[in-house]
This record gives sequence, structure tokens and C-alpha cells, in this order.
Amino acid sequence: WRGSEGARRLIDAAEVPVISFTGSSATGRAISAAGARHLKRFGLELGGKTPHLVFDDADLDQAIIGAKGAKMRNMGEVCIAANRFIVHESVAEEFTDKMIEMMSGLVVGDGLDEKSEVGPMITERDREKVDGLVRSAIEAGATLRCGGEIPEDKGWFYPPTVLSGVPADAEIMQTEIFGPVAPITTFRTEEEALALANSVPVGLAGYVFTSDTARILRMGQKLETGMIGANLGVFSNAAAPFGGVKESGLGREGSYQGIEEFLETIYVALPA
Repeated sequence: WRGSEGARRLIDAAEVPVISFTGSSATGRAISAAGARHLKRFGLELGGKTPHLVFDDADLDQAIIGAKGAKMRNMGEVCIAANRFIVHESVAEEFTDKMIEMMSGLVVGDGLDEKSEVGPMITERDREKVDGLVRSAIEAGATLRCGGEIPEDKGWFYPPTVLSGVPADAEIMQTEIFGPVAPITTFRTEEEALALANSVPVGLAGYVFTSDTARILRMGQKLETGMIGANLGVFSNAAAPFGGVKESGLGREGSYQGIEEFLETIYVALPA
């Protein structure tokens, strides 16, 4: 936005009371700081690092269907794309095998070809970033299970990739991937799963796969995200409030809450 004369004028204009922005957390912070001079209000839908939690009592086939929708929509270049697969150690091997089968079976190709399921990334720089995260994870001790090699074909393609045994402190577990890569790490207890999921400064969306309804309710209370897909990998809905907590932004888009960012409550008192 810094290079946009129009954006600067809107942010600097005292006549513009509210700024709505969708983008990275870094840009959101810069915009809100610039607008603070006029005490503007902001609706900010910013970055995420979405956890995909799979508990030991989950339906793994359902979890894989959810993973495909949550991870591979638009090649993972979506703000609510699953970024970290946090899987109970007792089902991690089976889940990983199913992920490898699903991811390696996707057809990579030209988006104009009806057979294609995975198209190119948006820029060469973005592909280099994703590949760098994969290389860094492998150096940190992760195991490459499928994908991970840049094809020689024309276009900024990157293959669907699965990494297992990813250390929780690896860069790929801390940085938004925005690409078709699924890093998998494991946990033993529900408390450990929550600690891993909540360990990043952003909290846009989360996915929880379990057959325990009480656990879903606990996740709703303790998972630090603005939205949760419970046994569901695609939940976007214009009627639902879309937005996050922590450094994932302020306010909500959609539902009746989405208009509240643009309204002021006025109190008018009349004599009795």
C-alpha cells in the first residue's frame, strides 16, 4: 500500500472514518499505525497460521476430505488454508499415509485443462518462498514424504508436498506457507495440542477433527482463533462472521457483525 497514492490519501483523509483491509499482518499493522493520527476505526482481516487438529478418535477419512478442502483450495494460497497438521501420535502414521495418497494423486497442470487440480503459484517469488520453507524444514529434521521438487515445466508450479516429523519450532510451523505444502507434527495430550495450536501470534481459523462433542466445545473456548471448522474443511459462508483474533485482525466480515465496523451508536435523549 505504501506505493499507492490512492491508499495513502484514504488513510490520511480525515473525512474517511473507517478503513477496511484484507492482507498480511505486517501491512495491517502499518496501515493502522498510519491511520492512528485521526483515530480511525479499522476492519482488518489479516494473515493466519491455521492449525488442523486431528485427535485419536477422529474419522480419518473425514479428516482427509477436510484436509483436502482446507489445504488445497487455490493451491493453499488462501488465508484460512490449513498450515499446520497437528495429529495425535497414535493415528499419525495412518493419517500421514492417507495424506500422501491424497496429495500425490492430485493432477498438477494448466488451469485451462479440465483435468488439472493444482495450478501454478501466483509468482516466482512465492514459489521460491514455499520451496525455501520446505528445504528449511528438512534441514531442521523433517522427512519429505512426497513432492518437494520444482518441476521443469513452464510456469510457477509447485507440487503438492507432505512433510512428516516436522519440529514444532521449524520455520514452516511458524510462517504462513501460502502454498501446497502440508507439514505434519504430532502430540500426545489435548493440552499439548492446544499449546502447539496457540503458539503463534496469529489466530484466524482452525480445524478440529474429533468424534467427541465435548472436546469440540472445549476447543471453541480454548483455541485462539476467530473461526473453527469442526469435522469440516470448508466453512466460508457469507452469513457467518469471518475474522480472527490476535494479529489476525480486528472486527468481522459477513453476517450482521460485518456492518458494525461502519456504524456508530448514537444516543439521543429526549425530555420526559
